[in-house]
Amino acid sequence: MTQEELLAQIYKKDNKAFTLLYDMYAKNLYGIIYNLLKDREEAEDVLQETFVKIWKNLDTYNESKGRFFTWLLNIARNSAIDRLRSKNFNNNQKNLSSDNFVHILDDTTRTMNKIDTIGIQEFVKKLKPKCIQLIDLLFFKGYTQQEVSETLEIPLGTVKTQNRNCINELRNLLRV
Repeated sequence: MTQEELLAQIYKKDNKAFTLLYDMYAKNLYGIIYNLLKDREEAEDVLQETFVKIWKNLDTYNESKGRFFTWLLNIARNSAIDRLRSKNFNNNQKNLSSDNFVHILDDTTRTMNKIDTIGIQEFVKKLKPKCIQLIDLLFFKGYTQQEVSETLEIPLGTVKTQNRNCINELRNLLRV
């Protein structure tokens, strides 16, 4: 079956043709999605959403604007980017507490990481509670300064100032 014949069948909402379309393109689209998300389960979910979008929006494909495969790739890529930008995805990526993160990094099989984290948690614990919270969010959970500002409901400038002060305080503790 040629691509034109396949498209003609899909335009008629033929389930067998759609299954063939999935078999032909799922691996390629999954690869694009996975490369952006770096999470197998999320990539599988986005792949499924991508094929639903393809099924629902097939009438928007215009041969004069580009190849069918390029159109499919754009839908997959845009769906993955939408997922990356979603709050749920970002929050799921930030759910590790600093205790868990330090424990993971302190694994004896990872010498380089161990060197970087030897005793760092003990020094962080000596800081003021606001510094502990700020460092946990910024460095252990990977929040941006803007996200910390929103989470803690304090101005961005305050976050930047407190971050600078807390890092200086941590440096002083490490010098002793």
